[in-house]
Amino acid sequence: MRDVRVLVLGAAGQLGAELCAVLADKHEVIGATRLEADITQLAQLKEFVERIRPDVIINPAAYTDVDGCEKDREKAFLVNAIGARNVAIAAREVGAMLVHISTDYVFDGEKREPYVEYDPPRPINVYGWSKLLGERLVMEQNPRTFILRVAWLYSARRKNFVKTMLRLAGEREEIRVVHDQRGTPTYVGDVARQIERLIETEAYGLYHCTSQGSCTRFEFAVEIFRCAGYEVEIDPNGPVRLIPNPKSLTPNPQDLRPITLRPVTSAEFPTPARRPANSVLENFMLKVQGMDIMPHWKESLKAQIPKIKEAISG
Repeated sequence: MRDVRVLVLGAAGQLGAELCAVLADKHEVIGATRLEADITQLAQLKEFVERIRPDVIINPAAYTDVDGCEKDREKAFLVNAIGARNVAIAAREVGAMLVHISTDYVFDGEKREPYVEYDPPRPINVYGWSKLLGERLVMEQNPRTFILRVAWLYSARRKNFVKTMLRLAGEREEIRVVHDQRGTPTYVGDVARQIERLIETEAYGLYHCTSQGSCTRFEFAVEIFRCAGYEVEIDPNGPVRLIPNPKSLTPNPQDLRPITLRPVTSAEFPTPARRPANSVLENFMLKVQGMDIMPHWKESLKAQIPKIKEAISG
């Protein structure tokens, strides 16, 4: 598929912005923010989509504050479920292909192996339930839909775990990170390129779309600092010691001191919403169709750390 009109909703978000950049090489891309296309307002959204008349609509727009969803259930379901349904209706009415973004948090985390698309979802928080309902409503309204479950997204844009870790390095002498939550860090640019590959087909359905491999949050943090230039001293019986080098972080790297990275349990780091202990996804449907182009998470992280460091210092 070449030179089609693609509407990207939630274009101000980290995945939306990356989609606009990646797809613009081959397609006519129109990015829309919530001010231009509010997915919770069906009439407004339909009018906007009718005016644009895209061939493809990609919807990464969502209420992704997991703890915020726990506190405001109405907003969570309005945006993540009803909003998703509205987008599917608007896409159907103009005959557009739809790509809808979902989450690893539709699972409860009790499985020891990676989750595949045919595993039964059992969310343990409001965010997961709202996204699961969104999946179901989308498929009811528009069969020409790709649903992609993604996980642990990061980029140089917006707030994410990688940027938080690097920011805390300049603020604290000790950083606590949970070690009993396992998933797969995934760079948004890789997801965007996988979507570009999918919309060249008509293989509609549900897909898991994460990088290869997995790690705990604590292991993720260790690798972030290793890629950022820290020397990592691992004590098998205790926390990790991080020693910065002069080229590690900017600005003012000379002011940085060694950091202790301490593993803690989820119980020691309570949050309003429970997180699944294991949310590793297997890209089963992509692999069996020979379409999985997602790299290993460490490969992408190493390549993106310089850009993320630059964004933080700028």
